[in-house]
Amino acid sequence: MKTTMIMLFLALVSWGASAQHNHSSMGNSGSNHSNMIPKMKEEPRVIPSITIKHSHSVTSILDNYLALKDALVDDNSKKAASSGKLLFDAIGKFDFSVQPVPKQKELKDILDDAKENAEHILENADKIDHQREHFEILGGDLKDLIVITGADRNLFQLFCPMYNNNKGGKWLSASDKIKNPFRGRNQEKCGRVLVEISVK
Repeated sequence: MKTTMIMLFLALVSWGASAQHNHSSMGNSGSNHSNMIPKMKEEPRVIPSITIKHSHSVTSILDNYLALKDALVDDNSKKAASSGKLLFDAIGKFDFSVQPVPKQKELKDILDDAKENAEHILENADKIDHQREHFEILGGDLKDLIVITGADRNLFQLFCPMYNNNKGGKWLSASDKIKNPFRGRNQEKCGRVLVEISVK
C-alpha cells in the first residue's frame, strides 16, 4: 500500500512538471508569434508650409544672412564676422518707404533687433559660440521680416534639437539639405526641416 502511494505521488509530480514545461513553451511560442506581427510603418512627417509674396526688398539682407550661415557651418568665425558686417550694412539700407505704412513700425522693431544681433556677430570674430547665439536670434528676426515683406526665393526654416543644451535652435536656409550652423563640421547633418516658406 505504501509503495502504491509513493508511486502515485511520483506520477503526479512528474505529470505536473511536464504540464508546466508545456505551458511555458506555449508561452514562448505565443511570444514568438507576436514578434512575427509586422510593425506598422511610420507615416511620413508632414512639413508645414507658409506662403509669402514675391519681393526684392530684402534680397541683399537674405544674401548676407545666408553667407553668414555658410561661414558658421564651416566653423569660420572671421568669415562670419565679415558676413555679419555686410548684413549689418544691408539692414541699414532697407527702404521703409515701399512698405505699407501700418507695418513700418513693426518692421523697424524687427530690423533694429536684427541689426543689433548682426553687430554682435561682426564684433566677435574670435568667439564663434557667441556669434552662434546671436545668429539663432537673427533667424527669428528674418523669418518675421519676410512674412511681412516677402522674399525673392523659397526658403526653409530648419531646426537643430541639440543646440543650446538640447533647447534647440532654428535657422533659415535656401535648401532643405541640412548644413547645421550651430554644430559646424562636427555635426553638420544634425537637424530637420521645420517649415517650408514658399514664394507665390
